[in-house]
Amino acid sequence: VQLVESGGGSVQAGGSLRLACTTSKDTFKDNCLGWFRQAPGKEPEGVAAIYTGEPNTYYADSVKGRFTISQDNAKNTVYLQMDSLKPEDTAMYYCAADTRGRSVFPFLSSRRYNYWGQGTQVTVS
Repeated sequence: VQLVESGGGSVQAGGSLRLACTTSKDTFKDNCLGWFRQAPGKEPEGVAAIYTGEPNTYYADSVKGRFTISQDNAKNTVYLQMDSLKPEDTAMYYCAADTRGRSVFPFLSSRRYNYWGQGTQVTVS
């Protein structure tokens, strides 16, 4: 299973970025895909997740109202639109997929996910 992230970069506070996570149709369809981030010296944080089958979305309180997760079924891609970015959003962002289903872990828990991308850096100054 391969998850390929793109779209990271550097932006000034208040700006926007859109991250993309592309995977195979089998991984994308009717599964949960999530975005996580980890800043240096900090624990990983679940940012947003989407269940592509319905779709339902889930957000961390720290990003509600600023970030939007969405999907493109034709491209097997999940996006994370990040607006009103703050310096504290600076981190490596990872895409993850839960292909096992029926997990007891919350949608924003890293323990739910069994596949991970390589990450893309987001820097807000």
